[in-house]
Amino acid sequence: MRTYRELFRVPEFAPLFTYSALQVAASTLGSLALGTLVYDRTGSPLLSALSMFGSSFAQVIGATMLLSIADRVPPRAAVTLIGVAFGLSNLALALPGMPLGAAFAIIFGTGLVASVGAGVRWGLLGEILPPEGYLLGRSLFNISVGTMQIIGYAAGGLLVVLLSPRIALVIGGLLCLSGAIIARLGLTRRPPRATGRPSIRATWQVNRQLWAAPARRTVLLALWVPNGLVVGAEALFVPYARSHAAALFIAAALGMLVGDLTAGRLIPPRLRPHFVTPMRLVLAAPYLLFALPIDAPVAVLLTAVASAGYGAGLLLQERLLAITAPEIRGQALGLQSSGTMAMQAVGATLAGLVAQHLPAGAAIAAMGAASLLVSVALTRPLRDRSVQRGSLAEQH
Repeated sequence: MRTYRELFRVPEFAPLFTYSALQVAASTLGSLALGTLVYDRTGSPLLSALSMFGSSFAQVIGATMLLSIADRVPPRAAVTLIGVAFGLSNLALALPGMPLGAAFAIIFGTGLVASVGAGVRWGLLGEILPPEGYLLGRSLFNISVGTMQIIGYAAGGLLVVLLSPRIALVIGGLLCLSGAIIARLGLTRRPPRATGRPSIRATWQVNRQLWAAPARRTVLLALWVPNGLVVGAEALFVPYARSHAAALFIAAALGMLVGDLTAGRLIPPRLRPHFVTPMRLVLAAPYLLFALPIDAPVAVLLTAVASAGYGAGLLLQERLLAITAPEIRGQALGLQSSGTMAMQAVGATLAGLVAQHLPAGAAIAAMGAASLLVSVALTRPLRDRSVQRGSLAEQH
């Protein structure tokens, strides 16, 4: 399986892909609208930012308590219910007079749902596609995420200005509900991947199993920490360059699309292990130059080049899948996704603290340097044969 066209020949790929694209568009559109509503109401940049990105912290709790659900429920039912939950949440947040405390409770709840949703979705993708097609499929999903984020932010901006934030939230809710209908009608009924009832205890047991294996632990750290620190650098684009911050964000999205396309479509399978380290280093190294007085076009170019390094995440996800037993792959992928989101929130917070004491450009360079150091420290462990191929002892 070498082309994106082949993916759509798999009967259930298109419904799951469409469902995911609608969810991303709705989430992006809705977060912008919600952040605007909260800021207009409170005048607090902190509360506005938390309304947009605070659900990432809830995913940490979900990852430690709820992830066993990902492999222990029928995937079609779970995907459908998650889409309905997101849709109803958006509609509830659009209600006039919604108390601020209730709004943040809903935001927290959506973070918990999202922590399970990633595991369900990516575990199901691993069932729908053959093993050799998973990386290609994730590549196309990632490209879709970048594209739908750009569309969602653009549409959300227009709706907020021309109509109102509440209407934007309603439209986001309807998009989620539409995706749920598509998933329900387009996906095949499947049994759970693992036996037993989901519980906090089961979540802890599998998480300990996943973390105990040195191969998986190394891959998870490589997926979480360097990326989170680089997202922290990106979180400083507005204070770094108010006049062309949008251009930096667009360059980051385009660079990520190129990296995902390269990793998922252009690099032959036999050469993928050789590209993991270079792409991980490219992700951080260009940001070191932000400590210098560089022009806007140079900053945009450096951002695009750096973001192409996000493609290393696809290569590492393929490796994680290869060294994880099928019955816990949903939870493993959910842990990877939730950990990534949590580290992004931590990285953004850390970057903000650093920028309190350093100029924004120097703070961006510091975050890039920290990411680069972590990547270098993990290079030798990632080259270990057990991390590249896994072993039966580590899978079970």
